[in-house]
Amino acid sequence: MPHDIMLEVQGLSAWYGAAQILFGLGLEVGRGEVVALMGRNGAGKSTTMKTIMGLVDRRQGVVRFAGRDISRLEPYRIARLGLGFTPEDRRIFSDLTVMENLDIGRQPPRHFGDGRPAPVWVPEKLLALFPNLGERRHSPGGQMSGGEQQMLTVARTLMGNPLLVLLDEPSEGVAPLIVEQMASTIVELKKQGLSVLLSEQNIHFAELVADRAYLLEKGQVRWHGGMTELTGDAEVQRAFLTV
Repeated sequence: MPHDIMLEVQGLSAWYGAAQILFGLGLEVGRGEVVALMGRNGAGKSTTMKTIMGLVDRRQGVVRFAGRDISRLEPYRIARLGLGFTPEDRRIFSDLTVMENLDIGRQPPRHFGDGRPAPVWVPEKLLALFPNLGERRHSPGGQMSGGEQQMLTVARTLMGNPLLVLLDEPSEGVAPLIVEQMASTIVELKKQGLSVLLSEQNIHFAELVADRAYLLEKGQVRWHGGMTELTGDAEVQRAFLTV
């Protein structure tokens, strides 16, 4: 576990109305680390991300980001601190062009806690990272394929110059070629010192990018360890990942 912890979650519980979805969940993400949050549909992966971002009204527990307690902050304040979130449903502005979507995500450059500058993202750098978007820069978001919209969501989040990105199901429902591009993008983000927490069902995708994994079942962490350990343990995969 890297010494510099970017995200620390302790005793996280969450409810939708009267239904409790998360039960005392805990996890950590280190600086420059990619961590996979894995489990079957309905295990609580997306809810974990929304709760970290302050998007679930009824919640308990502690969330610390870059050393600061963000457990009670509003979502927009959390985003301004440098925690990026790409939701599963993409939420792009379909009437706006690629460039206009990117412009909406713009935030000032940031520094890590030790004073070192964090990666700075500008449109040209992102269009180089996502060549498909470069070719479609003047196209409205609504006219793009699901995979291109997925890339646009990630690129728009990066325009906020985040220190850590929450990626909700980045490989779901997109073409295999786009999945490969998404994997290489995440590896590139890691090289630049960014931290990533991604929710994922696809173990092959997670294996390409993640250092460690937390396996969820019914809103609880049931297994935690290195990615190589998980890929080598068919029994654990069967218990928590196979449908």
